[in-house]
Amino acid sequence: MASRAPVATGRLMLGFQKWYYNTCGFSKIGLMRDDTIHEDSDVKEALRRLPEKEYNDRIFRIKRALDLSMKMQILPKDQWTKYEEDVSYLSPYLNEVIRERNEKEEWMKK
Repeated sequence: MASRAPVATGRLMLGFQKWYYNTCGFSKIGLMRDDTIHEDSDVKEALRRLPEKEYNDRIFRIKRALDLSMKMQILPKDQWTKYEEDVSYLSPYLNEVIRERNEKEEWMKK
């Protein structure tokens, strides 16, 4: 019975993550999780490193979300961003920028 507990816990956590994702509301206006990250200097550098297509897709989603917000509307349910489709497109670039900044700070200490 102990071997089944992690599976049940994993399913419960996945269910909670999906519920929370849908409750946040950004998926209803077509945004992805990485579209909502606050833009500091690290994020701006990561955005600069994004491939052009991904950057243009991000800008489109943000402009569409702003337009929908101004109109106080949401997308039709079939156009909502689904939990399974929300990929973390910015995180690899952001992690690389943060790693480089930390490395640079270490060199500056010496």
